[in-house]
Amino acid sequence: MQESELATLLIAIGCPPEKSAEMAAQLDKRAKQLAEAKNRTYDEALQHLLKLMAQGWSAKEKGLGMDARPPV
Repeated sequence: MQESELATLLIAIGCPPEKSAEMAAQLDKRAKQLAEAKNRTYDEALQHLLKLMAQGWSAKEKGLGMDARPPV
């Protein structure tokens, strides 16, 4: 998958558009590393990472992020 395609996909799952190109490059690199380290295909590693990212953005939108603090 081309980085431009990844950037478009990242935006669709919640990535801020201004960060999508940089994050696509990082995601591509990490998917290649993960594929090699875990003896997976690139596509499997990429799918796994995209799922994690989508879950993270979804939680952030719902206010469930790491910086969320319980009410006092």
